[in-house]
Amino acid sequence: MRKSSNALSEGINYIAQFLDIAGLSLISIAVHWWYLDGVELSKDYLYSIIFSSLLVFIIFQNVDIYSSWRGRSKFRRVQLITGSWFFCMVILVMVTALLKSTANYSRVWFVTWSALTLVYLNLYRFLLDLILNYSRKKGWNHKNIVIFGAGELGKSVGERINSADWIGFKIKAYFDDDPKKTGQKIYNTEILNSNSLEKFLKENDIKELWIALPFRDEKRVKEILHELRHMSISIKFIPDIFGFRLLNQKISEVAGIPVVQINGTPIQGVNRVIKEVEDKLIAALILVLISPLLIIISIAIKLDSKGPVLFKQIRNGWDGKKIKVYKFRSMSAQDSGLNKLAQATKNDSRVTRVGAFIRRTSLDELPQFLNVLQGRMSIVGPRPHVVSQNEEYKDQVDYYMQRHRVKPGITGWAQVNGFRGETDTLEKMSKRVEYDLYYIENWSLGLDLKIILLTIFKGFMNENAY
Repeated sequence: MRKSSNALSEGINYIAQFLDIAGLSLISIAVHWWYLDGVELSKDYLYSIIFSSLLVFIIFQNVDIYSSWRGRSKFRRVQLITGSWFFCMVILVMVTALLKSTANYSRVWFVTWSALTLVYLNLYRFLLDLILNYSRKKGWNHKNIVIFGAGELGKSVGERINSADWIGFKIKAYFDDDPKKTGQKIYNTEILNSNSLEKFLKENDIKELWIALPFRDEKRVKEILHELRHMSISIKFIPDIFGFRLLNQKISEVAGIPVVQINGTPIQGVNRVIKEVEDKLIAALILVLISPLLIIISIAIKLDSKGPVLFKQIRNGWDGKKIKVYKFRSMSAQDSGLNKLAQATKNDSRVTRVGAFIRRTSLDELPQFLNVLQGRMSIVGPRPHVVSQNEEYKDQVDYYMQRHRVKPGITGWAQVNGFRGETDTLEKMSKRVEYDLYYIENWSLGLDLKIILLTIFKGFMNENAY
């Protein structure tokens, strides 16, 4: 059963590679014939198809899209495919620009082909998942495993596997060194004594062992590895890190050393390119559209009170580095410091008449689109706090400084969920940090666009902003 399961998995991966290249090419030709009314493909279009096919094959291989996704997040796969395809298109555009051949392509063809191919790359995998999930629920294509460790960690692993039968793992037995646990059951699966581990593996043709022991049992893990050194069995170690707050955790290798990344920056590689392109394009477009509004606000501020139109405030940016953030001045000039802790409060005497309006409507934040073009901020991300405020809360709110694992944003998940403006209590700040960390853990281009839309419809006006 295991051999057929492996063969099926490998076969699906090869089929996926073929379908990616074939689908990409056929969609390109179909769009060409539809848009150009059957005109024969020119060499420029053929070169673009061949080049993009090579890019897809190379990039998809390097981000593990063709590896087995049994038990892994399908949403994460959609993110990887979308980001990788977008990256392929960016490279294709850059190459055609360098070759000065962009004029040879139809813009409608390119956009239509890109969009349809992206839908295709995700859609057929979704349909394939439905077939595989159905077969696993029926008991087909299961991978039999055993778990060593019947403690809390082992129980947690078993609970997750049993509650997700679609992933195709079946726990045949638990093993534990504690003789008192022998004969007991975890979710109807019997706990066996560790002395019978090797015999059970051989007699039941089990090819995968998951070790679910705490870090302190390093010696025992080594003993298990030594006992099974003559068996061709896949052994996986389940690190006891469920109690940690993880930010896009992943296991990687450095100089041959396996490394568990607990709080790495989530926006990196292809995702970083996507985020940067998103920020620059949207910021440039918005600045062009709102330029008349910027002029009107600037004149109103000058007529209302003495002082500069803009003021700069020191905040913590990506990785905690200090940056200067621009805002329209909304307070009397003498009170606009670079590093003040005191947030504006209701009926604050420092706020000017024009300032009260632009703060309430978030118009004072508009100059921060310049920060985005400078690369200091993003359109979407955790709102940057004053440096002294960070110093105050970093020891009071768990994981507070993890907000700085990404660039700060003009708007964010916390803001569209009502946590905008004054944070006068520890509870409010804790909730804001909770939403910020959710954004970091679940970042995607789709989430960014959702936050931008929510900001447009309900994020500007807020009773907490004054």
